[in-house]
Amino acid sequence: MRRFVAPCLATIVFAACSSGGGSTGDGGTSPDGSILSDGAIPDGYTNPPGDGSLGSCSGTDVLYKVGKSHLLVGASMEDATAKSAPFDLRYQYISGGFADGSGPCSSCASGCTAAGKSCANNAGGCAWWGCWQYDQDPPGGYARNFLGTVTGDGQIPMISYYQILQASKVTEGAAEVNTAANDAALMGRYFADWRFLLQQIGQSVVMLHIEPDFWGYAEQVGSDPHAEPAAVASANATDCASEENSIAGMGRCLIAMVRKYAPNALVGLHASAWAAGPDIGTNTDTQLNVATYGQQTAAFLTACGADQADYIVVEASDRDAGYYQSINVSTWWDDTNQKLPSFHQHFAWAKALSEAAGKPLVYWQLPLGNMSLPNQTNAWKDNRVDYFFGHTSELAAAHVVGFAFGAGAGGQTTPESDGGNLVAKVKAYAASGGQSLCP
Repeated sequence: MRRFVAPCLATIVFAACSSGGGSTGDGGTSPDGSILSDGAIPDGYTNPPGDGSLGSCSGTDVLYKVGKSHLLVGASMEDATAKSAPFDLRYQYISGGFADGSGPCSSCASGCTAAGKSCANNAGGCAWWGCWQYDQDPPGGYARNFLGTVTGDGQIPMISYYQILQASKVTEGAAEVNTAANDAALMGRYFADWRFLLQQIGQSVVMLHIEPDFWGYAEQVGSDPHAEPAAVASANATDCASEENSIAGMGRCLIAMVRKYAPNALVGLHASAWAAGPDIGTNTDTQLNVATYGQQTAAFLTACGADQADYIVVEASDRDAGYYQSINVSTWWDDTNQKLPSFHQHFAWAKALSEAAGKPLVYWQLPLGNMSLPNQTNAWKDNRVDYFFGHTSELAAAHVVGFAFGAGAGGQTTPESDGGNLVAKVKAYAASGGQSLCP
């Protein structure tokens, strides 16, 4: 499932990539958007979760760490949209590949290339995220500026790290697992790039999302990630000398690096609803036991380190249902839950996944279409925005801690092209006080 990963490529005017700077602080963010100092308790809590004050509702630890007390709502969006409503989080891809050489560059203006192309502004820039900003700024400025801008808006930054496919240039799917992850030279650069991103995050409170789709392809290759070879200790002795050279070791290494370099960040692997068998998002078989597939994926991800993570990220569809309908593919979910595929079916899979893994969920990159749109480029019909906001208690019951919307490909509906529907829904949700995770 190829992703849309061109948020601000180097060929675009660089000023557009350089969102404002600023410190992201050392603590979480309070529900009103202010930065919490370390040890501060956000509104809605009398004590930190785990001491009995809020019971054992899944996800309360995550909310506490980010300074919130309700089901989170967010999106991938432009600066003006982010400021127009009280979003809880804002996500952005980091992708495009690595800088050439064994590690990140020391300067974007001179001597830095990616895929053989200069990262300097006067040469048109390059695809490495570390130089997406003005080339006189130190590498990594794009990520630092994103964190500063989002935190300055009183929101939680979320980064989806999606690098192995584009960096390796292999065919999407099993080759990412069997070929790219086994290439010790490539994986050495991969871990160096991840380390560099984490160093830009430092002490900031950030939500991290590691490699959408990749873990699903790995599960399709085999049900035991310990038996799937990958260059881990052999590629990153600096951080993960004790990890096994397997897909399981790869996930555990990436999460351990977060704890080492970005101790206040939260992190999760990605669970694909098609990884263990039939695609739960399009299944019409009423006899299918979707919980079994959720449990199988939970076991796979737990072996890959999900037990050491904070949450698991899931998704509904990478494109609007109206768009898919225009190319004769059906991805609609029945909002009456009388026939399949339905929202209740997907939530049942998600709940089983969460309970088997012992981790809450974040629904991510949800389509933005709505039923008032004309079904054309950038303005497609879909029912997920309205259903999710209209049934937040169902999300809480499925152990969902947050949900975020975003276009999964060019030409899809965005928060800027949806007729104001998402912004209106977020305002109404905030005015209602939000959804508690504890019924």
